[in-house]
Amino acid sequence: MSSGKSLVLGLLVGSTLSAAVTLLSTPESGSSIRGRVKNQGMEIGNLLSTLKKDGLRLKDQLTQTSKEGAVLIKELTEEIKNSLEDWKDTVEPHQESIYQSLEQIETSIKDLENKMKTQ
Repeated sequence: MSSGKSLVLGLLVGSTLSAAVTLLSTPESGSSIRGRVKNQGMEIGNLLSTLKKDGLRLKDQLTQTSKEGAVLIKELTEEIKNSLEDWKDTVEPHQESIYQSLEQIETSIKDLENKMKTQ
């Protein structure tokens, strides 16, 4: 406990001494420094306010963009699904005829092979 109290006391004394040395060694008057600190404080406050507003606008824009993106993805998914169904409906009637044509070609090739073997 004693070392904790001495640490706090040391920090307090060190801070006080450094503040006093800084004030005594500055080339400007106290009112000039206070004015400059006040102006810089206001600039920082304005900057933080602007950053906050920009952050909120960015958040709103990201939210809106993600909602729009979700809608677009849903619409695209539906369009792809419909296109696949249309393609399937178009190909299915011809599928049997293509299969039969392939079987005829296969049969013709086998017949040719047999004829070549016998010759």
